[in-house]
Amino acid sequence: MPIAYVLINSELGTDVDVISQIKKIFEDEKISSYEIQGVYGVFDIVIKISSDDEKLRNLITNKIRKINQVQSTLTMMVIEK
Repeated sequence: MPIAYVLINSELGTDVDVISQIKKIFEDEKISSYEIQGVYGVFDIVIKISSDDEKLRNLITNKIRKINQVQSTLTMMVIEK
């Protein structure tokens, strides 16, 4: 099953709200295999998602990137063996 790491920059002080919104999206989309963490550094939030390829693309492009407080994302798809 494809895995993606998504690095997110959010507006200052909104990371907790963004994490909550992303968790709600994952619940609605029935994504059970994910990890989400707020982090210090260049990015504010890191997500590891495991789902089918088409669903991953849809989640990232049409759901996560559409959250108002999300300023930018960087997605890294894991190379399958």
